Amino acid sequence: MRLLLLAPLRAGTGNGTTARRVHDHLEAAGHTCIIQDTSDYESPRAVADLISSKNFEAALGLHLYKAGRLLQGSRIPFGIVFGGTDINEDGKCEEKSQVMGAILDEARFAVSFTEAMKETAAAYWPHIRSKIHVQGQGIVTAHNVSFDWKKFLQSAGILQDNNNLYLFLLICGLRRVKDPLYLVDDFSDWHRKETTVHLVIIGPSVDPVFAEEVTEKVQRADGVHLLPEIPQEDLHAVVKNCFAVVNSSVSEGMSAAILEAMNLDVPVLARNIPGNAAIITHKTTGLLYSSPQEFIQLSKSLIRDPSLQREIVSRAKAYVSQHHSWERERKVYQNLMLELH
Repeated sequence: MRLLLLAPLRAGTGNGTTARRVHDHLEAAGHTCIIQDTSDYESPRAVADLISSKNFEAALGLHLYKAGRLLQGSRIPFGIVFGGTDINEDGKCEEKSQVMGAILDEARFAVSFTEAMKETAAAYWPHIRSKIHVQGQGIVTAHNVSFDWKKFLQSAGILQDNNNLYLFLLICGLRRVKDPLYLVDDFSDWHRKETTVHLVIIGPSVDPVFAEEVTEKVQRADGVHLLPEIPQEDLHAVVKNCFAVVNSSVSEGMSAAILEAMNLDVPVLARNIPGNAAIITHKTTGLLYSSPQEFIQLSKSLIRDPSLQREIVSRAKAYVSQHHSWERERKVYQNLMLELH
């Protein structure tokens, strides 16, 4: 089939990563799959023109509101993949919720990353529960084995000996929903007492106004460093070398950065929100915190207890292998395409 994959592809968002992975799954099944960015189209009419001019036979929309509303009234069958903010945030807005319910009426199927997200969607639109398939993100990691760690530390302004360094890594596009400043004040206080701890925030400027606010704050914060995004294999090498990966988001669909860290044998400390709690069991596959003070307390316990580190890392790796198989994800999406024939 000739398939249109419509998704928000803004840099620094998980949707783009998911879209590219799903694209590869569909092409591997012999389909011709073309990815298009939702921001390039202003109306369903514009997408309808694209569909007829490129002879698309079916479509898959990633993000129920942003992609789904552009596929409304489409003459071809389509499915929807929930993004995270669509269900967690947009669903709270009555006007958007009505639009999304109508989209789901038209869609042949929907994919949710977690059972919790499926239940939230089913609470909004009970009649579409049977259409929702649960499939976690499939995870593959590959790190650059020749990555220059010392050079990376120098670029961050960290002059510490690696043997005496606890580097916490926060990977996110700079936008408010990721709340990268949530831990900065408390972490900086901790660094002033224990100079071996550092927090590195790494990712692209998604919201330029907010990014400027983050830059100004980080410049005044001891022990906190801000770096632009780097290629994926280099980023995975940084994850491999850091002490722990941090998530401080206000809302998450399913964080690929968390799952990649788990797959790379690195402990995760994540803010206790539904999207994170769906993939982390506290003190089993990671640590969940509800305040900056609790984050510091848990981080200290992780530093003091190497056996806790080893147990968390081992169980997290097993969890990813069991629940986030790239091969299983490929089969699910390839089978769902049969519903679009």
